Amino acid sequence: MAAAEEERGGAGRTRVGLCVLCGLPAAGKSTLARALRRRLPHRPGWACALLTYDELIPPEAFDPREPGAEPSLPARWKQSRRELLQCLERFLRALLTGDPLPAPAAATQPAWERFLACCHGQGLLSSADSQAGAGRYWTHAATSRPLYVILDDNFYYQSMRYEVYQLARKYSLSFCQIFLECPLECCLQRNHQRSHPLPDQTILLMARKIEMPDLKKNAWEQNSLILKSFDCTSEDNEQIISLLTTALENPVKQNEENTEQKEADRATCAASAVHQADQTCRRIISQTMKDAKDKNVLPSEMKSLAEELNKLKAEFLEDLRQGNNLKKQNQYFDPATSIISSFQHEAINIVNKYILK
Repeated sequence: MAAAEEERGGAGRTRVGLCVLCGLPAAGKSTLARALRRRLPHRPGWACALLTYDELIPPEAFDPREPGAEPSLPARWKQSRRELLQCLERFLRALLTGDPLPAPAAATQPAWERFLACCHGQGLLSSADSQAGAGRYWTHAATSRPLYVILDDNFYYQSMRYEVYQLARKYSLSFCQIFLECPLECCLQRNHQRSHPLPDQTILLMARKIEMPDLKKNAWEQNSLILKSFDCTSEDNEQIISLLTTALENPVKQNEENTEQKEADRATCAASAVHQADQTCRRIISQTMKDAKDKNVLPSEMKSLAEELNKLKAEFLEDLRQGNNLKKQNQYFDPATSIISSFQHEAINIVNKYILK
């Protein structure tokens, strides 16, 4: 009995993990997803659900010029992704509470029906007739053992993966991600061999935009694994099982301070401050160069002056990025003095060397 409770995470709660597979099209994500779907129920004995976005998002969401369709491709595609996450949340809430799955809003009815069909086909639901004769569904497959939900999509932006992480945090679930790093040429070649290949331009564009997990920058991406390519090696298998196990044993805590968001906010503020300082320094340099020209500084020296000022600007901006105390030519500036006034002071010293020659 105690072992059963442990498997359920204590207090009768089912342990659930969300595993995001990401990478370029044809990198091997679906092959890995199907392998995990087969393997996990046997070793280490977890239930496993596979949500393949290409199968759950309707084809018309990818059609840029569907006759009679009003929304643009990105709008329909993004809406379909939102609806799929909403369906997943309904499923998870029912799984964790033991309640029957709720009826969806009319706007998301088609997405909900596709999601239910997917879950039913994987043995994740049981059904009974309600008084109205409609089917009511209960989750049941994972009530006695942990469940991993594998999300198979490109997830090429960090923000896409962060939405899944937020869902894990909301319900104190486990979260991890596996990024399949495959050479672009290989992805293009594999894509050509598919029965319904994507346009090369789609993959090339995604390759330019894709954002790999950044374990150093984002605390929420700590449970991540980057595989060069999935070829079913025993070493890869062990790494994957280790990742899934670690994540399952360390669910995201709902009441933890959102440290990763604070880090992101701080980075955004720092980037904004650097950008503003950069713009101001550029204006100072422009005015300083104009003043030097008015003072009849020789054209040959104007080039050297510009190089010195731009070098000085780069040093000051790097200090601002790093948060270091400003130190130039053995002179320490008052910490309360703004970086702009400090830069302006140094710029004047530099230009005076040329004017007073």
